[in-house]
Amino acid sequence: MEAFLNFFETMPIWMKAGWVVFVLAIFWILEGYYSLVTLKYKKWKHAKVNLSLLVFVMIINAVFGLLTAGVFLWLNDTQFGLLHLFEAPLWVELLLSLLVLDFIAQYGVHYLLHKVPPLWRLHIVHHSDKNVDVTSGTRHHPLDFVLRETFAILAVVIMGMPIAFYLFYRILSVLFTYWTHANISLPLALDKGLSYVIVTPNMHKFHHHYELPWTDSNYGNMFSIWDRLFGTFVYEDVKKIQYGVDLADHTDDENLWVQLGIPFNKTVKSKSK
Repeated sequence: MEAFLNFFETMPIWMKAGWVVFVLAIFWILEGYYSLVTLKYKKWKHAKVNLSLLVFVMIINAVFGLLTAGVFLWLNDTQFGLLHLFEAPLWVELLLSLLVLDFIAQYGVHYLLHKVPPLWRLHIVHHSDKNVDVTSGTRHHPLDFVLRETFAILAVVIMGMPIAFYLFYRILSVLFTYWTHANISLPLALDKGLSYVIVTPNMHKFHHHYELPWTDSNYGNMFSIWDRLFGTFVYEDVKKIQYGVDLADHTDDENLWVQLGIPFNKTVKSKSK
């Protein structure tokens, strides 16, 4: 187990970037053979704005990488965090850390992005995509992503987890982000069965429905238990899903500058919470 985790701790940057490209490519190919819905769009044109936003995300990742390095050095010196308060097998500590990261840095911050009006204006960019596919997983306003990364560091500090746990979580998070956004169709029984434990492609698509209440459901990224526990879980007929968000349907979802300006565009009305 230690050797497995050490691999992620020593993983070179090129390999981390390669993992993102690899997972994107795999689901991009699978979308061509096992599509959930037929999207009438130009796939490369649609991908252009989403992949451009990915560049911002990767730059922010680099900056936060420097910050998290300092955090982990401080945690190592001070032995701060919940993991230092008890003894447990390594796999138990890893699982607990993944659960806390998923709850705080994914479900929790995602819930706030929907419920706090100024934060929702940032998050509209993600929901304004009218054709959800694997590249939609990269579609985040830079300030939205900064908030997510801040919550991830908060989770790290609370747990006092080693850097290997955090880096393993990041690798898993990339996989789940692209898997859940990919326009792929699993056998219904399999998708529904997996959704009792993890977030599945069908499950997450309800979150991208254009209007409430489905827009405010299925906030999870990896584990579906949080949505089930807090009553935000939805699983109905995927044929009823219409992508986009009613508050920004008039905006050009394939224009990068329009999307970056949505949080400051007064013509895009923010829903009242």
